[in-house]
Amino acid sequence: MGKPRLILTRRLPQLVEAELRLAFTLLDNPEDQVLDSAEIIARARAHRADALLVTLTDRLDARTIDALPASVRIICTYSVGTNHLDLAAARQRGIALAYAPQAVTEATADTAMLLLLAACRRAHEFQAQLRQGRWGAWNAWENLGWDPGGQILGLVGMGRIGRAVAHRAKAFGMKIHYFQRNRLEAGLEDGATYHSSLHSLFTTSRFVSLHTPTTPETKGFIDAQTLSWLEDGAIFINTARGDQVDDDALIAALRSGKLAAAGLDVFNNEPAFDHRYLDLPNAYLLPHIGTSTEQTRIRMGRDCIDNLCAFFAEKPIPWPI
Repeated sequence: MGKPRLILTRRLPQLVEAELRLAFTLLDNPEDQVLDSAEIIARARAHRADALLVTLTDRLDARTIDALPASVRIICTYSVGTNHLDLAAARQRGIALAYAPQAVTEATADTAMLLLLAACRRAHEFQAQLRQGRWGAWNAWENLGWDPGGQILGLVGMGRIGRAVAHRAKAFGMKIHYFQRNRLEAGLEDGATYHSSLHSLFTTSRFVSLHTPTTPETKGFIDAQTLSWLEDGAIFINTARGDQVDDDALIAALRSGKLAAAGLDVFNNEPAFDHRYLDLPNAYLLPHIGTSTEQTRIRMGRDCIDNLCAFFAEKPIPWPI
């Protein structure tokens, strides 16, 4: 039998594509255009694809998945997030599902700390002063930042990324608290303080960082009420998913001073994010760069290759969804 036929919906690092070609008949997208549902379906049908390797820009809803040819046996996503896929529809069709959660851990944790430290030292505001020629005479009292050392960092979610952030934050002298549905075993907790409710975590923490997947329970759960539980002058970080945050509530908290700052790498409806954030000097914004390092993107690709090769060799998938 020939190599399995793989639809690759977006360009990946050159090394990853070269390794994919060794194992698969690769049907790629050299122009790197975002494909709509109809184009994905058409390509899968035209080439009688055995597998799809998709990204966060590909929206595979139930209608799209139902229209895929019967030849498609596995969908692997080049991401840790899965909210762009209708998982139930794929499972109903008997299509295997896989993703790349492990490879993103370190780079995403670095990004969370980048945002946290930038917010602490008001880096955006001071860089704007420098670039706009507003660097004035020194004084000892104006526009001061905040030391992270000794402060409580509340982590919403203590999975791989949350624990990696905790490890980094402890090096800066921060005290780690966390909330999630189930408490971790002591070895994974590594001295962190567990909270059994979001309210308890938020009323205790000066800093809060999100590390949760989007579910019906977490979609929009950072709203006016939850933000009101934070002490005045708190700092909020989100490198998880933008749809977990109510933009109106977060912007109001930043404008009022309820929050001293927010660091955001993810947004609702990205890349069409809420442009009101651009007018807020205390909003530290990145265009979803959490995994944007050469090493991470290659590791993600290799995890996807491992998933696909294992499936077609009839072996357990390393990273099933």
